[in-house]
Amino acid sequence: MYARITSLGSLALEGFAVTVEADLSSGLPSFELVGLPDSAVKEAKDRVRSALKNSGFSYPVSRITVNLAPADIKKTGPVYDLPVLLAILAASRQLPAPQPDAAFLGELALDGTVRSINGVLPMALAARENGVHSLFLPRENAPEAAVVEGLRVYPVESVGQLAAHLRGDAAIPPAAPTPFLPEEGEPLPDLADLRGQPEARRALEIAAAGHHNLLLIGPPGTGKSMLARRLPSILPPLTREEAIETTGIYSVAGLLPRGSGLMTRRPFRSPHHSVSAMGLSGGGSVPRPGEISLAHNGVLFLDELPEFKRDVLETLRQPMEDGTVTVSRVAASATYPCNFMLVAAMNPCPCGYLGHPTHPCSCTPSAIERYLQRISGPLMDRIDLHVEVPPVDYDALSGPQEGESSAAVYRRVAAAREIQQRRYAGSGILCNARLTAAQQREFCALSPAADRLMRAAFDRMGLSARAWGRVLRVSRTIADLAGSDRIEPEHLSEAIQYRSLDRKARYDL
Repeated sequence: MYARITSLGSLALEGFAVTVEADLSSGLPSFELVGLPDSAVKEAKDRVRSALKNSGFSYPVSRITVNLAPADIKKTGPVYDLPVLLAILAASRQLPAPQPDAAFLGELALDGTVRSINGVLPMALAARENGVHSLFLPRENAPEAAVVEGLRVYPVESVGQLAAHLRGDAAIPPAAPTPFLPEEGEPLPDLADLRGQPEARRALEIAAAGHHNLLLIGPPGTGKSMLARRLPSILPPLTREEAIETTGIYSVAGLLPRGSGLMTRRPFRSPHHSVSAMGLSGGGSVPRPGEISLAHNGVLFLDELPEFKRDVLETLRQPMEDGTVTVSRVAASATYPCNFMLVAAMNPCPCGYLGHPTHPCSCTPSAIERYLQRISGPLMDRIDLHVEVPPVDYDALSGPQEGESSAAVYRRVAAAREIQQRRYAGSGILCNARLTAAQQREFCALSPAADRLMRAAFDRMGLSARAWGRVLRVSRTIADLAGSDRIEPEHLSEAIQYRSLDRKARYDL
């Protein structure tokens, strides 16, 4: 006796169809599971046996062979428990075979309860692409799958409930489509909480308007972390396409809250400086996304930047340029998106008080140089804005006047982003920081006066070609914030002042 059930799997962010075949034949009772399963899939045999019996069905006294096709792709996780059980019940004629356009996912408890799984959104998207119209999966995962248009999602709580639906005794109502509401969520920290620091606030606005990377340098307690944590409050909301990408990453990583649909807020990731290179870029025997992918479409904040291991920081270089990271292992290779804004904070020296107006620095010049050299020149080149954050005076802290609110700053950022979207419509580019070399030549042309200023800065500061391009892109963003079609010398001079730590000049603090 033979039965076939449609299921799904995922590799990185790509879903694929899986056919679960069950064959019951004469011979000594046994249960063989083939098709390149991992340990979690192999353990499905015991879960399926107990769930089947505890749901009121008879366990077939036969030679049971279950195949997961295609056999050349490794199957991972407990996602195949439910389809394996259904294939056995259909092969033993205890349940009618489901329709061919229906697919099933879910982990089983020993009592027949269907438990939630990871990676549902990529599999739901793959289900629609492979002609599946009805998707049966755990109740907790239904809102996540229901964001996929054109797919009927059935939330399943137990094997008994699903069996009643397949027999036609009690239909499971499909889940309602999950709406995308980008403004939902708890209020974000507001820039109005921050006193003083007008230069740093201006740099934060520029970074948000053009999606530029930002480095904050200053003594302890000057508000560097407060600034960074308030950046999401002035960023544009996620689009539906961005939300689907970001939600897929968190779903695969197992970090999506159960019962939630699409993520509505840009992620903000702040790993500790003890993070490993694998934790930052991703990895594992089966590649999983790291912090840089979890920050996709959001912010990656690295506090105390020089305290990170140098090999860890160097893993950022290629992903910052490409917007993707490829994790290669013996078992598989996975590519994850990582289009993030890097915001970093650091002290100017090991003791933290170099240049402080009242607290003397206790570091030697050689100690300061070694401290700064922990950050390589190529990585510094990839950071668009280097901003000094000085101590805040007492009057600014104790005064009655609050700082400008995030809502007011966001309006200017949104206006600048709208200008960029119109300018780059149809090109696949959404912001100035992602301009290609050809687009940079087209949209960042300098007037003769601005060109002379750029030449002088290039020679005096020893800028690299990459740093030169980033200065031009920041200038373009400053011009957009000013509502100017052209990059004027004042826009360029402001962008140049944000390269204070570039190459040789960064040692002259």
